Amino acid sequence: MQASLIFFTLLLSLNALAKSTPDPSGLWHTFDDDGELESTVAVRVDDGKLYANVFELHNISEPNPACVACKGDLLGKPVIGMQVINGLTLKKQIWRKGTLFDPKTGSTHRARVWLDDGTLFVRGYVGFLYQTKAWQRAP
Repeated sequence: MQASLIFFTLLLSLNALAKSTPDPSGLWHTFDDDGELESTVAVRVDDGKLYANVFELHNISEPNPACVACKGDLLGKPVIGMQVINGLTLKKQIWRKGTLFDPKTGSTHRARVWLDDGTLFVRGYVGFLYQTKAWQRAP
């Protein structure tokens, strides 16, 4: 009885010491290459996968522009509401094995996303080349 109690206490202690996975859910601001606020994106975890949709566009001339660079079913659809992060799964504190969609270019890329010190890093790949953007949590 005492051995099982000690084992159970040890197990709970190890679980408490384990690094918890930061939750990226919420609204995030994205920025262009000049550091100007570009959009607000709603990030969520659904059934263990990471997704994000455009929530708001900033510094634009029309309220909800259509995606003119998109192909197929997305051509001409409103950018607000578009899914830009699609089905990434968490492994070793990094969301991966999903895609990142860029409505500006209409292209889809392999992606990795991770949360570090309150900043959400979003990386898109073209072959072995990549670009990483830092998103800041919206207040």
